[in-house]
Amino acid sequence: MKRFSEKVVIVTGASRGIGQAIALAFAGEGAHVTGVSSGDQSETARKAQALGVKFTALTADFAQLTQKGAAELVAQVVRQAGRVDALVNNAGIIRRAPAVDFSEADWNAVIQINLTAPFFLCQAVAKWWLTQGRGQSSPEARLKIVNIASLLSFQGGILVPAYAASKSGIAGITRALANEWARERININAVAPGYIATENTRALREDARRNDAILSRIPEGRWGAPDDIAGGCMFLASADSNYLNGSILNIDGGWLAR
Repeated sequence: MKRFSEKVVIVTGASRGIGQAIALAFAGEGAHVTGVSSGDQSETARKAQALGVKFTALTADFAQLTQKGAAELVAQVVRQAGRVDALVNNAGIIRRAPAVDFSEADWNAVIQINLTAPFFLCQAVAKWWLTQGRGQSSPEARLKIVNIASLLSFQGGILVPAYAASKSGIAGITRALANEWARERININAVAPGYIATENTRALREDARRNDAILSRIPEGRWGAPDDIAGGCMFLASADSNYLNGSILNIDGGWLAR
């Protein structure tokens, strides 16, 4: 038996980058993964199905996701897959500009996609668990929620005020929801990726000065890869983390230790 055989895992932002790596890692351990993205998930689906598991692609616009929309999305997953065992809130965006020039539109988009949508999805899966899922599950079963935080859950960053606010918020709601839900057999934790080579960090990697400055602080001496984040997510979604709640796991090559 693979670690996540017969488990149903929702991964948002599964079309590329960190989200795709997380989705495929769960698929490789036998999970039925439901990817939720506004982008094309055909590549993720093809790779997951090559591993011999079921992958379901759902489309959602996180910029418009409401409380009702999140509840409907979770209900659709339950109708199709029967249950939810884990949710990984990965989808996110970043907008860069000096704080004095940061636009209202960019602020609202980042907060909505990075903080509001994940909260509504946490709320929706928890409500399903408390009203239906827990009663249909074995006494040892748990609902696992993994949020994707950031180094900027702890630091302020440069030229990214909305991103820093949203990821600090992710750390806050992870702790707050753990306080409410830990007694309900819900584990909610977060992974804080360091500097990972994805589309979101392309501008930094292509700026020679910034790239050198970042690498000089990372004890590992390299940018992380999306696969580096997936293992932490699987740990937090597994029974190995049953006594872990409200924690943020830093996977940063040692950046915060420097």
